[in-house]
Amino acid sequence: MKFTEDQVAENLARISNWSRQGDSILRNYSFKNFKEAMQFVNRVADEAEAQNHHPDILIYGWSNVQISLFTHSVGGLTEKDFSLAERIDKL
Repeated sequence: MKFTEDQVAENLARISNWSRQGDSILRNYSFKNFKEAMQFVNRVADEAEAQNHHPDILIYGWSNVQISLFTHSVGGLTEKDFSLAERIDKL
């Protein structure tokens, strides 16, 4: 179920370094080199597949990764987005 604005604000408060951009939440990660960035992306892909919730992933500037989460089926943010964000942060 799509979160209300209050639910989005409450859940953003529980995850650090994520920000809201429209109907998505996103976070940027920086790594030492391209290989480390790709290893992280592969770990994110494994976790996303396990949760059956797939983020948009942007690799830029050879060692930076941006993760964007949004539940397409409901047109907004849900518990799935915040749960996956927490799991990604633990990688």
